[in-house]
Amino acid sequence: MQIIETVLALALTLGILVTLHEFGHFWVARRCGVKVLRFSVGFGKPIFSWYDRHGTEFAVAAIPLGGYVKMLDEREGPVPEELRDQAFTSKTPGQRIAIAAAGPVANFLFAIAAYWLLGVVGVTHVAPIVGEVADGSVAQRIGLQEGMEIHSVDGHRVSSWRDVNMRILERTGEHGDIALSVSDDGARGTISGPLDGWRLSEDTPNPLAEFGITPWRPAIPPVLGQISNDGRAQAAGLKTGDRVLAVEGEPVGSWFDLVERVRNAPGRTLQITVERGGSEQVFQVTPEARTEDGGETIGFIGAGVEAVTWPEEVLRDVSYGPIAALPVALSETWADTRLTLVAIQKMITGLLSPNNLSGPITIARVAEASVSSGFEDFVRFLAYLSVSLGILNLLPVPVLDGGHIVYYSIEALRGKPLSEQAQAFGLRIGMAMILTLMVFALYNDLMRL
Repeated sequence: MQIIETVLALALTLGILVTLHEFGHFWVARRCGVKVLRFSVGFGKPIFSWYDRHGTEFAVAAIPLGGYVKMLDEREGPVPEELRDQAFTSKTPGQRIAIAAAGPVANFLFAIAAYWLLGVVGVTHVAPIVGEVADGSVAQRIGLQEGMEIHSVDGHRVSSWRDVNMRILERTGEHGDIALSVSDDGARGTISGPLDGWRLSEDTPNPLAEFGITPWRPAIPPVLGQISNDGRAQAAGLKTGDRVLAVEGEPVGSWFDLVERVRNAPGRTLQITVERGGSEQVFQVTPEARTEDGGETIGFIGAGVEAVTWPEEVLRDVSYGPIAALPVALSETWADTRLTLVAIQKMITGLLSPNNLSGPITIARVAEASVSSGFEDFVRFLAYLSVSLGILNLLPVPVLDGGHIVYYSIEALRGKPLSEQAQAFGLRIGMAMILTLMVFALYNDLMRL
């Protein structure tokens, strides 16, 4: 069932972003006088289709992993004389550049619109307050302490852990100092220290944890808030509202203590002491053995935690008016753009391992998690992925939009296009590069399973 949900999340994510990308090409092509033969959402055989008054076929195809725009093009077959002026190849280099660039531009515009929507609707962030600091970490070296709230990283304002994550990600692999503006008990100041080549791990990197920060969270008592109908907890007689006091006679101080005890006892009967109605009761529970994606076998009893309310003082409500939200949306989109460009540059220079590159499996899992997390997380994920898609397509690699823009720019400067042989050679090189990148990203995905 989870695999189906993951695949559907991937299809939804790529379907939205690639369709928007192709709509950019379609919209500008129409305005440049190019005849669009087909606009397809998805690949393969159309499930259903219809035609507009311009003769363009709009189709929904069987494989919902993107889409494409097919234009009248003399390179793909003979074009009737009366339609030759509507062929893509008959347009000026400037018009063809505009059509090629329109797809990535549509991705950037979508990201701006997404962040603008979140700004207007309003979101609530948990303030980036430090919980624990790992010994020997960069966080400890620069002087971060438990209870400090982070307000900026290298002069860039941050209001959530997502913001902090993105800012420290930009510094991976570097040796210079990193500066954080923090407050502690009302006193505000700046702390800084050397990164000393701090890097992300190559396997499922977690920037905050690897930097040495555990975010603060309220104490979560070991109180059962959910009981699955067919789980081991219900079978043993446990009920919602039960507060777990001990497991095998050892006191349980928090929900995480309980989870750890259960995870470490697959198939082994545990004696669990709970408080119910003012009295203590003991139950025999045998956690079900489950195997996770990584192959580890854990215990599972089918019980969930009681909802915990975050204190008001650590929550930050962020909302803007329709006009004020626009510069914020532009800033968020630029931050995503900068992060993506920095990551590409660091992979090329070796400061960031290529093993951090992700492919469709990782995208699918993140998409499924963001869909499950709620509207805000999913919209943010779509916006970031849209920016990444736009940047990727603008790279000067034949096959991609950026490669076509380079060809058309050379044509504009020379007054004539590159030879067919040169374009064909570039196409082969571009295909080889993209296929190599895709295979490598897929390999990384498989290694993370």
